[in-house]
Amino acid sequence: MKTTRINGSGMLRRPLMVVAVAALGVSLVACGNRNKEAAAASQTAAKVNKEEITVHQINFVLSQQRALPPGQAASAAHQVLERLIDQELAVQKAGDQKLDRDPRVVQQLEAARRDIVSRAYVEKVAQGAPKPTPPEVKAYYEAHPALFRDRRVYSFQEVSVQAKPEQIDAIKAKIAGSKTLADFVAYLKENQLRYTANEAVRGAEQLPMANLDRIAQMKDGQTIVNQVPTGLTVLYLAASRSQPVDEQKATPAIEQFLLNERKRKLIEDDLKALRKSAKIEYVGTYAADHAKDVAAAPPPAPEAPPVTSLAPTLGPAASAAPQVDVAPTPVSAGSMPSNSILDKGLQGMK
Repeated sequence: MKTTRINGSGMLRRPLMVVAVAALGVSLVACGNRNKEAAAASQTAAKVNKEEITVHQINFVLSQQRALPPGQAASAAHQVLERLIDQELAVQKAGDQKLDRDPRVVQQLEAARRDIVSRAYVEKVAQGAPKPTPPEVKAYYEAHPALFRDRRVYSFQEVSVQAKPEQIDAIKAKIAGSKTLADFVAYLKENQLRYTANEAVRGAEQLPMANLDRIAQMKDGQTIVNQVPTGLTVLYLAASRSQPVDEQKATPAIEQFLLNERKRKLIEDDLKALRKSAKIEYVGTYAADHAKDVAAAPPPAPEAPPVTSLAPTLGPAASAAPQVDVAPTPVSAGSMPSNSILDKGLQGMK
């Protein structure tokens, strides 16, 4: 009978080597699994029952917010995580109650999906807009002196009067005959005419572009009177100060403004082309309404709208002008003009 020799230097060498290699393989597999688990864990911010909330979800929410100072990033991330936990709890409970199958919820989800997908397409189209060239930027700067080279900051007083059509002529006559704004306000009170008064300080870029050239021609103390559907408004330029913007400082704002305008035009043209190539059929009452719209003659191009209001809400979004990074313009609105300003009167109205 053949026996296997065992000694201190070589007992069962081959079997031991196989065992060692197998053990190393198991160790490597276990290490790889731990690495995968660690990577997955590093992307998980919290677990709500069986569902995970990931770091990617938190970062996405943060990306939709304005840039945060570095010192506030960690705190903001924690707040977002807490909101996502509450949201996930509500989603899970809604799922248990089958609310995700409610027709209204399904409709809202579909509307949100359509909005997201359509906006993604529009953004892709807008990416084709070319960046303005230096000559184009310079030409825009030269064509709008009231916004840049001759820019002013205006202090306005506005009185809006509610009046019937038959009262307008008498009110205009009183404005023309008043020596001071206080006299005109006293007339309104005596005749029990309802009015509101506002003060506002506006930079040129905060004014409606359609009215800017007209306002830029005004001198301090002059007034614009406009008839509106509810009565009329008296816009008095109490004071102004020069605050020009040179071309170098204006360039970034002009570039962005022109680029945005090109994006808007590109999107508008693309949607027109899509409509033209598509088969669109209106049905029911919408078909009748559409037919009326098509039959109606297009209205004539409107003239530049009058300066009807400098409401407190008027701001950069309403101006449609390049927003140059200048010192903030203080705003005082929603209050009655002070007596000292009222006493300056309606100079230049006659």
